[in-house]
Amino acid sequence: MTDKKVVAITGASNGMGYEAVKVFAKRGWKVYAGARRVEKIPTGENIVAVRLDVTDSAVNKGFIQAILEDAGHIDALVNNAGYGEFGPTEEIPLDRAKQQFDTNYFGAVELTNLVLPGMREQGYGRILNVSSVGGDLYTPLGAHYYASKAALQQWSDTLDLEVSPFGIRSIIIQPAATASNWGNIAFENAEENLKADSPYGNLIKATARLTTATSKGATSENLAEDFYQAITARRPKLRNYHSGRDRMMVAFARSFPGLYRMALKQVFRRMK
Repeated sequence: MTDKKVVAITGASNGMGYEAVKVFAKRGWKVYAGARRVEKIPTGENIVAVRLDVTDSAVNKGFIQAILEDAGHIDALVNNAGYGEFGPTEEIPLDRAKQQFDTNYFGAVELTNLVLPGMREQGYGRILNVSSVGGDLYTPLGAHYYASKAALQQWSDTLDLEVSPFGIRSIIIQPAATASNWGNIAFENAEENLKADSPYGNLIKATARLTTATSKGATSENLAEDFYQAITARRPKLRNYHSGRDRMMVAFARSFPGLYRMALKQVFRRMK
């Protein structure tokens, strides 16, 4: 049992999740860090590394049960695990599309359902769901990724209405392009999903160039600080962004979908 604030963080072996583990631990929280590659999770005081595959129900249940048995309570859950299953929508195998949703959406839903009873009993809790500006924006090749993030946002908003009377908040953070290896992994997936005789080869090259040109945004360290601020805010915001620019991009795409699509097409004409 511990009197410290307790947070569970998924996807803790790299990027934002890795840095978030360090930020929360440094500030005195007891951090239960979950990832498939346990050896890559940060080590140090206040950190407990646990093997976690968010697509495995038995593992999810064991992860939350182990935290409750050890710490006695969970104050916050950061649903960070996720990846980008990129490729031409026509050519992405359906099983890989389902895997995208199992990781980016259903894993978060199941873990949240597991922590809610305890949070409701203690009258307090924070669920931070890591989405993306891609929950509202889109480019070619990311259909299933963007759909999973849009689903995460709609679910989180609905959940927040249901649980806020119990002192629990479900909130979203929407990072934009980041200075990380995320884009490289997404386009490795895109190449794997591309058929040998695919008519979409040039589109993948153009989209990769666009992603490279815009991948100089916030660092993982920046976003880990954003995670902490979002969770510890006295009045949590339903939507959290790293910058005003990120917020404006989302507002533009939501308010002027026709203009957004026109601008996107012009960008791709220049990328050819």
